[in-house]
Amino acid sequence: MSRPALAAIAGIAGFIAYVVVVLMLADHVRALHWTVEALFFAVAGIAWVWPAKQLLTWAVR
Repeated sequence: MSRPALAAIAGIAGFIAYVVVVLMLADHVRALHWTVEALFFAVAGIAWVWPAKQLLTWAVR
């Protein structure tokens, strides 16, 4: 199997796992102050970019 195909499978599986973890943590964060909640969602919305960049860089090498 080629690198791009492996990266696509790993990327989709990793993103689904990331979303599940963020949603599970969000249940606990929803009970906190609104600023903590906003910070959590801001960080969670951006945090997936770095691993995705690393995966894409590996795939095109």
